[in-house]
Amino acid sequence: MSKRVQKVWNAVTTVLVILVVILALLLVGVRLVGLRPMCVLSGSMEPTYHTGSLIYVKPCAPEDVQVGDAITFVLNEDLDVVTHRVISIDAENEHFYTQGDANDAPDGAPVYFKNLIGRPVFTIPYLGFVANYIQHPPGMYVAISAGAVLLMLTFLPDIFAPDSKGET
Repeated sequence: MSKRVQKVWNAVTTVLVILVVILALLLVGVRLVGLRPMCVLSGSMEPTYHTGSLIYVKPCAPEDVQVGDAITFVLNEDLDVVTHRVISIDAENEHFYTQGDANDAPDGAPVYFKNLIGRPVFTIPYLGFVANYIQHPPGMYVAISAGAVLLMLTFLPDIFAPDSKGET
C-alpha cells in the first residue's frame, strides 16, 4: 500500500473510531455522570422534544419538581416511560398531573411520586432514532457487526504490511 493511500486509510479509520467513541459516550457514557438517555418515540411533547430525539434525564426528588417542569416517569405496569409537563401537583396524595405540550387534554391518570424518574436536562435531535435502532434486533446485530468491521479496518494495513525487519 502506498504511503499516500495509507495516510488516507489511517485518517478515515481514525475519524470512524472517534465517531464510534463519541456515539458510545452519548449513549452509554453519560450514565457515569448520572444521566439516563431516553428515546422520544412520539410527538406528544413537540416542539420541546421532537420525535426521534434523545433526551438525557437527571434523577431528582419529587419535592424538587415544580409546575411547568417536564418530567420523565413510568406510566403503567408495562413500564412504559413518558416525558410530559407537570400542570399541577397534589403533594398531600403524592401525585403529579401532567400533559404533553402537543396534547389538547391532560393525561388521564395522575403520576405517583414513586414513578418519577427525573427531569430532562438536554436533548440531541435524531440521535434517539439511532439509539432505539441499536437497542433491538436487527439493529443490535448491525451495530456489533459494524464495530467488528471497524476493528478489522483499523488493523488491516498492519496485517498486510510487509515486515520491514525481515525483508531486504
